[in-house]
Amino acid sequence: MSNLDVTLHIVYFILMIAAAIYFYVLSRSPKNVPLYEYVIAIIITAWSGTAYLSIALGQGVVERADRTIYFARYLDWVVTTPLLLLSLALTAMFYEKKKNKGLLIALVSADVFMILTGLIADFSPERTKYIWYSFGIIALVIVLFILWMPLRRMAKAGSKRLSRHYNITACYLTSFWVLYPTAWLLGSTGLNITQEMVSALSFIILPLFSKIGFGMLDLHGLRRLNQ
Repeated sequence: MSNLDVTLHIVYFILMIAAAIYFYVLSRSPKNVPLYEYVIAIIITAWSGTAYLSIALGQGVVERADRTIYFARYLDWVVTTPLLLLSLALTAMFYEKKKNKGLLIALVSADVFMILTGLIADFSPERTKYIWYSFGIIALVIVLFILWMPLRRMAKAGSKRLSRHYNITACYLTSFWVLYPTAWLLGSTGLNITQEMVSALSFIILPLFSKIGFGMLDLHGLRRLNQ
């Protein structure tokens, strides 16, 4: 890892912890938004920052002759991406007194499957890497189906304002769910089309917007629903 790579991950850690503190401050005046929405946002940012700190300290990576494997990214994603999807799903069910647990379990399970197959792919040789990557893409399609079919219908049934907010946040998160595997495929983890530093930078920028950006977009949108 270069000095720039280490610095980027330290900056990422600082920004994520600052975001966690910001979400905590927001939770002190919840504006009728359930406390669990704030707790999820705090856990996402705090854990993501901590996982990336391990990379900065040289503990979350495995150095190989051909490339560096950032396994701490997967430790981040396997916790934070299911929580992001859970937060979005709970937004869709905002006015539902009884949450659809089966749908939540299916959504989270598909996402965890996607992350773990990505981890296996990263450690796999060329001849089997894209088998695992393909499994992850199938899981991604399932995730997107759940977001844009049953959950979207639930939000629409809640109210026009909730439906509008859900569509915005779902579109926002979907764009990152597509960009992540694209960056993985083009970077040193996949086809190695982009330089290693470009790949590393992608996985700094994408989670900043997908985690902090989504948390702010979703929480402030929910707070406005109750005004």
